[in-house]
Formats: sequence, structure tokens, C-alpha cells
Amino acid sequence: MKTILITGVAGLIGSRLADWIIESVPNTKVIGIDDLSGGFIENVNKKVTFVKCNILDKDLSVVFDNFKPDYVFHFAAYAAEGLSPFIRKYNYENNLVATASIINECIKHNVKRLIFTSTLAVYGHGYGGIFDEDQVPCPIDPYGVAKYACEMDIKIAGEQHDLDWCIIRPHNVYGLKQNIWDKYRNVLGIWMYQHLNNKPMTIFGDGNQTRAFSYIDDNLEPLWQSAISPKASKQIINLGGVEEISINEASKTLIEVIGDGEIIHKEARHEVKNSIPTYEKSVDILNYKYQTKLKEGLSKMWEWAKSQPMRSQFLWSSYELDKGIYSFWSLK
Repeated sequence: MKTILITGVAGLIGSRLADWIIESVPNTKVIGIDDLSGGFIENVNKKVTFVKCNILDKDLSVVFDNFKPDYVFHFAAYAAEGLSPFIRKYNYENNLVATASIINECIKHNVKRLIFTSTLAVYGHGYGGIFDEDQVPCPIDPYGVAKYACEMDIKIAGEQHDLDWCIIRPHNVYGLKQNIWDKYRNVLGIWMYQHLNNKPMTIFGDGNQTRAFSYIDDNLEPLWQSAISPKASKQIINLGGVEEISINEASKTLIEVIGDGEIIHKEARHEVKNSIPTYEKSVDILNYKYQTKLKEGLSKMWEWAKSQPMRSQFLWSSYELDKGIYSFWSLK
């Protein structure tokens, strides 16, 4: 029997992958850890052995000692690119230092493979907006810097300690079990929360910036392949949608799904203008298939969102740095 450890199991990717493994892969035991700071216990499959744990605490060693995982999927992170310049210490502690703890435990316990979800943010502006795995990353925000540092440390662990790994760079993932109550990340979820609370949908800048949105269910089998496929060993792979869609187009598509809605534009923020990842490597190595177009995925997510409890939106009470903070995030 394979033992699978998933960090961030109460979040979107972690919870849905746990569901998929339990439904699709026989003779596996899924251990899930999460501190529930950004995910919800309701998301966690009842068949998951759940441990509430902060990766930065010593309890992490206990989890590895007790369960001795064969494969580790490290999804836990705070993925707020735009906010990261104002919460630098928090960003590096929860993304970089926490990942170092995971790497240490994987080495100590002879884990067969560590699967790490990085981000397209490592590319920065890329080359003409194209993000290819062979490019040298050049992130433009502390979140991308943290993730790129994690990638480099994982590579070093592979060279020095023979840790097998696969680095996945997912992009703009959305779907059922997403945290729609966080003001700072996941634009499609933010819009759904705004509409459910009778507020206009906000767009930063002119809305012409483009993204490749990725419905979570299309990514689940490829994520599993990143653990078990020999071809995925020590590979860096973009994973997700293949259509370039502007933020304006995405907002209009959601309004079509909902039936109505208002859009307002706010000041532009420091962000990548166009994000166009290559996908051929994910098809070749992980058997990725782009099956769910944005309108279909949004329809499924909206039906789910309408059934969710009316939770309060998560707001930071203070930032580490408020100089230069955007007006829409100002606490004053």
C-alpha cells in the first residue's frame, strides 16, 4: 500500500487531489495536513487521515515519523502575489522556510518523490509573455522569489541527497473547494464572493492583462502522474489551461454564467501583463488534457459557490509594510 502525504489538504488543489486519489487509486492511504489558515475542514475527504499541523512547527517531524509517506505532495502556501511585497516576512516564512522543513523531512525519511507546486510567478514577465520551462526565471514579486528559491533548494537536495522530485508550475487554478473568502488571491473566487454579497466585480487596471485559467479537475490525473511516472523524475512542468484569456473576457464570461453583474475598474497594480505558458511538456510527460473551457468550469464553480456558507471575507488587520499599498487594500 502506498502512503501519500498532502500538505495544504484543506485547500483547492490538495482537497481535490485527495478526493481523486481516494476515488481512483486503489491500495493507497492519504494523510493530509493543514493548519486551516486558508482552507476549511469541510473540504477534507472523510477518508483522509487528517492532522492539523503548521509546517513550521516541530509536529511536522512527528507526522513523518508516524506515517512514513512514500510520496509527498507539497501544496501548502500563501499564494498572494500582489500582496507579497507588503507581507515579505510572512511570505518567506510560509512559502520558503516551510518548504525547507518539508525537504528536510523528505530526505530524512527516504521519500520516493517530492512533488512541489511552484507557480508561473517565477517567470516574471517571461519572454514576450511566453513562459517556457527552459527559460531562466526572473520573478517580479516576493512570492515568485520565494517559490523560485524553493525550486533551487529542491534541485540541490536532489543533487546532494538523492531526493527525487517533480516541480509543477500550475496557473490560475479554479474550481470547487476554492477559498472564495480571501480578498487578496484567486480572482474568479473574489468575483464570486463580491457578487454573492451584492458588490461589483473589481478589475485592476484596464483588464487587458491575460491569463490561462485552469479548471482543477483537468489537473488531477496529471498531478498523480507527476508522482508515479518515471518520465516526471526531476522535471519542471507547466500545468494548466492553454487558452489566453483577458481579465475583461473572464469577467464577462462569469457575468454570462451568473446572469447579471457589474464591473468596476480600480487602479492598476504591479503585476505581469500577459501570462502564456507552454503546455507541450505536460501533455508528453503527464498526459494532460485541456477538457474544461472557462465557461463550463465557471458554471460548475458558481453552482457550488451558491451553496456555500456566508463566511466573512478574510482581511489582514495590518501589513508589515504599508508604504505604497494600493488604495483598494488600504486599512486607513
